[in-house]
Amino acid sequence: MIPDRASFAYGANHKSWTPCGACFQCALGTKLHLDELGRDSKVNPIERYDQKGSDGFLNRSYDIYKFDPKTSIPDLSGKTIVVTGGNAGLGFHSILQLAQHNPHRIYLTARSQAKYDSAMVEIRKQIPTANNMIRFIQMDLASLASTKQAAEQILADASRLDILINNAGIMGAAAALSPDGYEIHFATNHMGHALFTKLLMPLLLQTAKTTTSDVRIVNVSSGAYMLADSKTGFDENLVKTDMASFSGSSGNMLSRYGQSKLANVLHAKALAKHYPTITSVAIAPGRVKTALLDGMYKDGRDKAYAYFQRVYDFVVGALTPEVGAYTQVWAATDSKDHVKTGVMYNPVGKEDGGNKFSKDEKMVDRLWEFTESELQKLGY
Repeated sequence: MIPDRASFAYGANHKSWTPCGACFQCALGTKLHLDELGRDSKVNPIERYDQKGSDGFLNRSYDIYKFDPKTSIPDLSGKTIVVTGGNAGLGFHSILQLAQHNPHRIYLTARSQAKYDSAMVEIRKQIPTANNMIRFIQMDLASLASTKQAAEQILADASRLDILINNAGIMGAAAALSPDGYEIHFATNHMGHALFTKLLMPLLLQTAKTTTSDVRIVNVSSGAYMLADSKTGFDENLVKTDMASFSGSSGNMLSRYGQSKLANVLHAKALAKHYPTITSVAIAPGRVKTALLDGMYKDGRDKAYAYFQRVYDFVVGALTPEVGAYTQVWAATDSKDHVKTGVMYNPVGKEDGGNKFSKDEKMVDRLWEFTESELQKLGY
């Protein structure tokens, strides 16, 4: 007999039966509602996802506010937006959705001109005026020097900044150090964005002082923040090593990634504390079919994980990048009555329940103090 609410797996970091970290970076915090499908339903769950477009079998989107990028995004006239990693995946679709609502300027950061050019070919097909609206900023978040240069370009060109979406990121990289001496996931996903945000903060604060302003910072995290080491969460000492002791199994690779995604959550909370005139949030987009793991597939690392992830995506109904972008675009544009500063949201608009680390205010302060200290030591 199938129970009304069935479970898929139980994770050590959870208080309830949910898809969890043991299930390889699944949509954490969601629940499988078999009763909604109907016990005798003849609809294949993958077909059901394809029909609805915003809901996977296990990869649930609550869509509390019935978000539709065509009708839910307000007029953005006069606003300036920055999206990191805007050339592909969630960043690309965020720009597509935002650009259709008349912003003054969107800065698209990418690691190369070629990536920007390729993205613009597709963007211009839907938005003929894109060349006048969207500008390229070259940035490699793994390098603090590159990040500083990118921020300086924006500061020299823009007179205001209304929305910053810290979207870019990596996953599945081999154990390595960044040029500045940090574990590569932590360097790219957190340290780069932290510096970028710090350097752009004067412009964000200046904009926040203007009449009717509504400045937003959105950190794109992941439900995989729960995969950070179960004993330490964020570890100041480990992030300054390549964490090679964590390599050799998919779960340990995900611990490195999970720590960086936990940092995204903690960083958003810290920003909310230090800059109350700005709405700062973190979001988890759900399990989305993007190119994040392509490198792992190509070079043969963690073959078992790579294979399982593909099977898992098929079973749960991984969201398309277009739908996956909804949560971050919602967080960047919906009413402040709905988007609360310092909160993490799951698709679309549902507050995340968190875990012991994401709710640890002392860890929020530790990450902030560590990050600020490190950046100062390096001259930033």
